[in-house]
Amino acid sequence: MKYTYKTIGTCSSQIQIETDDDDIIKRVEYTGGCNGNLNGISRIVVGMKVDDVIQKFKGIHCGMKPTSCPDQLARALEQMKKAKETA
Repeated sequence: MKYTYKTIGTCSSQIQIETDDDDIIKRVEYTGGCNGNLNGISRIVVGMKVDDVIQKFKGIHCGMKPTSCPDQLARALEQMKKAKETA
């Protein structure tokens, strides 16, 4: 499944995600934000199960912000799961 998520409250503006039929992440690409950190996050999560990434990244804050790029990825994955269930 391919999914695009517009981020809220972070320097990045969008996340593009691709998963296989077994909910394994195949690709993550951020638009904007800190290139080095976001490339690192993207590489780390490839091959991981969607639920594992949600569990590890949900609730991470960036400084005083109530969210972060990893948290936004977790939120995107949650929305992607809901969209898949209703399709």
